[in-house]
Amino acid sequence: MPKSTAPRDDDEIRRKGSRTGASVFGLIVLGMVVTGLGGYGITEFGTQVDTAIKVGDTQVSAADYGRALQGQINQFSRQFGQQFTFQQAQLFGIDGQVLQSLVSNAALTNEAARIGISATDLAVAKVVAANDSFKGVDGKFDRATYERVLDQNGFKPAEFEQNIREDLARQVLQAAVASGQTAPEALTRALYAWAQEARGFTVLILTEANLPTPLPEATPDELQAWYDAHIDAFTRPEAKRVAYAVLRPADLVKDQTVAEADVKAAYDAAADTYNIPEKRLVERLVYPSDAEAQAAKAELDAGKSFDDLVKARGLDLDTVDMGDVTRTDLGPSADAVFALTEPGTLGPLPTDLGPALFRVNAILPAQITPYDEAGPKIREDLALKSAATAIAARNDAVDDLLAGGSSVEEVAKDQGMTAGTTDYAPEATDNDPVTEDPAFAKAVAEMEPGDFAQSLALEDGSLMVVQVTEALPAAPIPYDKALAAVTEAQKADALARALTTLADAQLASGARIETLGITTRVTSTLRSVVPGELPSEAVAKAFALKEGETAKIDENGVVALIRLDSVTQADLTSDAAKAGMTALAGQLEAGLANDLYGLTADTLAQDAGLTIDQAVINAVQSRM
Repeated sequence: MPKSTAPRDDDEIRRKGSRTGASVFGLIVLGMVVTGLGGYGITEFGTQVDTAIKVGDTQVSAADYGRALQGQINQFSRQFGQQFTFQQAQLFGIDGQVLQSLVSNAALTNEAARIGISATDLAVAKVVAANDSFKGVDGKFDRATYERVLDQNGFKPAEFEQNIREDLARQVLQAAVASGQTAPEALTRALYAWAQEARGFTVLILTEANLPTPLPEATPDELQAWYDAHIDAFTRPEAKRVAYAVLRPADLVKDQTVAEADVKAAYDAAADTYNIPEKRLVERLVYPSDAEAQAAKAELDAGKSFDDLVKARGLDLDTVDMGDVTRTDLGPSADAVFALTEPGTLGPLPTDLGPALFRVNAILPAQITPYDEAGPKIREDLALKSAATAIAARNDAVDDLLAGGSSVEEVAKDQGMTAGTTDYAPEATDNDPVTEDPAFAKAVAEMEPGDFAQSLALEDGSLMVVQVTEALPAAPIPYDKALAAVTEAQKADALARALTTLADAQLASGARIETLGITTRVTSTLRSVVPGELPSEAVAKAFALKEGETAKIDENGVVALIRLDSVTQADLTSDAAKAGMTALAGQLEAGLANDLYGLTADTLAQDAGLTIDQAVINAVQSRM
């Protein structure tokens, strides 16, 4: 439902009987109390009457808190294109944001009531009538639709209209607090000049090739010492030992019978895949008349390019490009075009659009896969599908065995499954391939030793049974298994230290960085833009240097030298700069208003007396 807006008529919102002309320009809204039906479709909170938040005489019920929280989670989910759980939303601080928003709204609602600001029935009626959610098929407000939509969202009309009334009254205070903020001109100019200053610099990213001598290979003793000194990096995280049994479609392929008629039917159904006709990559330039087409052909024969002819017609190559075409696509021109044995131009030829010149850019031979050649693969695919179906049919039998107390090993024996054990840790890089399916990770994450075994349907059609038998503490990976990773890490460290030494020596010598190797030149960039091929620290370092100065970058194993070549001050006199400073001033003013609004709401809440019933809050959250 669209957010309600403040009415413009002076007599619609009154303070103790007098009129007010307060503007709502620059209004800062921190999430209204679900007057926008943010929790559309959420009804489970509708019967809760406990008070979650109280500011002065203003109360926020558990139902209001639940709807606001669910509505914000839904909005967050729509932004990311997936439905978030409450636990996921908590990681982003959504619950805290909603609570602060409701406290701020309650504080302003309480203050509006204290000083006598209220909205008239007419103002509330205008907001309700303007909402598209409450309109009938004729596009006008429909009372029955209004009551039905509110009921679906756990609202009664009186409750909903009271929320709107409080919302409108609160907006008067919000406007009074937020309006009138002006960004200092000197601050705006200084920030804009800082943001728009540009710098040019040269970067040399050092590699092993820049070293005067190659790095020596580490000795076995050095590698062992590295392993011992960095044992935390070669320690497997806490894991779970999992007993499993798995039955894959490939295990049952040999038992599947595929009729020859089914193979032939599948081949015929995919005829376009197995019988791709000869094609040509063609461009076609159509002319209004034969005379014009012949004249163009004469120009072509005289040395004018096909591209120039296209431009002369006021067209571009995308317009004349036909892509890869078959004989059928070319109609009466097909025989001549397909008679070419190599790329070239020809024409004029007749087409449905008129005479045309053609350019053939490539010849694509036919790709014919005979039935005898395609048949074995088709038969295998059909057998795998049949095996997956047969495996799915065993789900109930497996579940019955588990329900009857059968162990993983007993289920495997009864159903002809492959049994085994594996140590699985979500963060480990050496997990067994049998653990790769997402269903395995999800099930094991929720299981503990002693829990009953579960059956899983895997993405490839396999059937799996898993049971966590033991929790394993973190433990070092044996040296022989970690040797490859140890060798790589030790060499990376040695190389970084050698490159750092080289960079320091270059800086001490004062020589130009070009003497060490090929550099990258950035002619001009703002401090907010980091070219993708450079270390992320490069731009920040450039803006910390003086013109002509050289410095070292040592970031996440990347060692580089950077020299500042030029500084270009921002032009504050152009129309673009003036527009940019105006926009920046607006952002600063909005930020000032937002800060002032927050301080005002916090002060009003503390002065009026703030109570948050954490037990009620926890109860609502637990229901999610």
